[in-house]
Amino acid sequence: MGKKIAIYPGTFDPFHNGHLEIIRRALGAFDQVIVALGLNPEKETLFSLEERIDMVRNSVNGDPRIQTDSFEGLLVRYAEKKKAYAIIRGLRAVSDFEYEFQLALMNRKLSRKIETYFLMTAHRYLYVSSRIIKATVFAGGSPEGLVPDYVLQILREKFPNIRNAHGIIKKTRS
Repeated sequence: MGKKIAIYPGTFDPFHNGHLEIIRRALGAFDQVIVALGLNPEKETLFSLEERIDMVRNSVNGDPRIQTDSFEGLLVRYAEKKKAYAIIRGLRAVSDFEYEFQLALMNRKLSRKIETYFLMTAHRYLYVSSRIIKATVFAGGSPEGLVPDYVLQILREKFPNIRNAHGIIKKTRS
């Protein structure tokens, strides 16, 4: 049997520690995880595709078992092209499950070769989502401890009014 490859799809806008935790846990079961950023022209993102790929690549510290890529169209066709047999989905709450389960069933109908694996997010990141991170930084709050250091640096460059936990604005490196 060849390499056990899994696809971890998402928008990752921005990439956060909950995402990183799912990748690390998936590597316990798979030889390689491809973080696949889906291109959805109907979904408006804060960061460009290139910026999001850069965030992921710089957050995984060069681990050769983790690849970053983008795709258009059906996820299962992309997974087949990459010779993956698994799709990884992270769950934070029961509310995530219903939608994710529907997607998994549709993917199963489209390709019987691809399995979906659900991983529960670690307790400390249950409330963390890209949407929450964006809302926090838009309001001047800091996502310190919720995003990798590299992503925090990028967020501070884009939102210079981000305050740390003590209410102090930290200047970005010039």
